[in-house]
Amino acid sequence: NKVKAIAGVADRSRIMEATGGKQVQGAYIPQELLKELNKVSNRLLIGIPRERKEGEKRLVLTPEAVDMLTDRGHHVLVESGAGLGINYSDNHYSEAGAQIVATPAEVFQADIILKILPPLPEEILLMKPRSTIFSMVQLNLFAAEAFELMMAKRITAIAYELMSDDQRRCPVLNIISEIEGTASITIASELLSNTQGGKGILLGGIPGVSPTEVVIVGAGNAGTVAARAALALGASVKVFDDDINKLRTIQQVLGQGLFTSNFHPNVLHNAFRTADVVIGAMRYINTRYVIAEELIRTMKRGSLVIDLRISQGGCFETTCCLGKADPTVFEQYGVLHYCKPNISNRVARTTSMAFSNIFVPVFLSLGDAGSVQNMIKTDDGFRSGVYMYCGKPVSSYVSNHFNLSSNNLDLYLSAF
Repeated sequence: NKVKAIAGVADRSRIMEATGGKQVQGAYIPQELLKELNKVSNRLLIGIPRERKEGEKRLVLTPEAVDMLTDRGHHVLVESGAGLGINYSDNHYSEAGAQIVATPAEVFQADIILKILPPLPEEILLMKPRSTIFSMVQLNLFAAEAFELMMAKRITAIAYELMSDDQRRCPVLNIISEIEGTASITIASELLSNTQGGKGILLGGIPGVSPTEVVIVGAGNAGTVAARAALALGASVKVFDDDINKLRTIQQVLGQGLFTSNFHPNVLHNAFRTADVVIGAMRYINTRYVIAEELIRTMKRGSLVIDLRISQGGCFETTCCLGKADPTVFEQYGVLHYCKPNISNRVARTTSMAFSNIFVPVFLSLGDAGSVQNMIKTDDGFRSGVYMYCGKPVSSYVSNHFNLSSNNLDLYLSAF
């Protein structure tokens, strides 16, 4: 206590010196108390609801992440049962400082809502006007009714996929791509085996047996991780992309044993004709290419196509524009197609831990900023994720999907 008292006197002395001996507001408040008061004044009220879509297990924050936020004075509401999909009980979250609530009506009264999938209309109806929601912006799952309700309630909405860091990279996109790239090789290994009705071949290679041929379309993060995993198993891997710089980078990272090519028709045709597995890992946002159905026709019977971009419309002509009633695993031209969305949901706990690593610093910074509006003004990476501000569409990528116009965010920042 004596040490704290001396520190308090020293703080007051420095304040008096800095102000020319004049007393200022807060001059006689010890710095430790000022920090505690600042925690209270900037405390966030965060709600984590249970996802309503069947099979969705991922969460944005694990109990360990919640503990870091509550330790800084923030208040977290967790709907009962929300963590069961990643094998965390209500008790785990409660011990981390979260308040467990029984109904969605309670959790959606928080100022900030953290979801995985786009909000449903019934969820928007439960939200307070002018509150903030963070979620993915998977347009194939985003209902126009929900978007209109968000506008009517003057919601501010931030998309994980659109947020960037200081180097203009998209951390959420990158981590999902890495997880799904690795998972795609695991899926391929399962589906090629006899137990899943496949040809009964080992994904990889052993002495005296020709290695499995894996073709990867897209040399981004997902393609790079998938290629690394396939090469580690001994497979023969070919990667195609239209960006020569990406091809150069992936070859430098994985070595000369990797075959790389641009979309040269003859080379692509020959690769598909002999491939055992083709993985679609095209760009995630804004740019889309589609592999022609004719190439799928040339593939061997019993081979496999895995589309990692089905949530963005698909990489292949045979997987494009699948309806909700269409199967996600089907056979066409003797080729098995795996088109399940959100493959990272297969390893939901790992994905949730990765999300927590990204978002704990974001929400701590948000608390320090004092408000979402201040954070948008001061953090360009955070700002890039905003697609609706106080009910006003501000992202052409999202607005165009709903046939709506969008305006520059700057026009609204000073008005609200």
